[in-house]
Amino acid sequence: MTTRAASAPQAVRTSAGPAREKILATAFRLFYAHGLRAAGIDTIIAESGISKATFYKYFPAKDELILAYLDRVDAIWTGQLHAAAEAAGPDPAAQLVGLFDALTSACRRDGYRGCAFINAAAESASGTPVHERTVAHKRAVLAWMQGLAAEAGAARPDRLARSLSLILDGGLASGVLDGDPEAAETARDAASRLIAASLGTAE
Repeated sequence: MTTRAASAPQAVRTSAGPAREKILATAFRLFYAHGLRAAGIDTIIAESGISKATFYKYFPAKDELILAYLDRVDAIWTGQLHAAAEAAGPDPAAQLVGLFDALTSACRRDGYRGCAFINAAAESASGTPVHERTVAHKRAVLAWMQGLAAEAGAARPDRLARSLSLILDGGLASGVLDGDPEAAETARDAASRLIAASLGTAE
């Protein structure tokens, strides 16, 4: 889906490679750092070191490049969330808490500017392909959380997942607005307490 680093994940670094990859790697860096609209095509072309004709060969429209960027962010951020959850062990309740470790790591990265999907949604009109892509990502994360909540035995897995999603998004935003990576720790603690209360395991 980054003041001190990327919740947005970090782009794959490539010193060489196919032209499309050079364009996408450059766009990833510029879109995340400056925003979708502020990072213009001419700047992306110049910094990627490819010709305008080559750029349009792979990305006939800027929105196509934005969608490719969001696909890459999705793969990286979703992978980080799943890895953090799995690192917490096999218990689904522990995984629901553990996934917030990905938030902690993201908020501590240099160049963090919040959630790339929230940022993209704020710059795109409802109903457009770009906005719909951001919605699809959030729905997928929510469905995954709901599945874990159901496995954990929550009476209302949909409600628990929705609440955790709101905490996660709030942590992503707070890490930028407050400039304080400790916001992620607060979000993790709130999630842990909510999960325990929902499962009836709170002390």
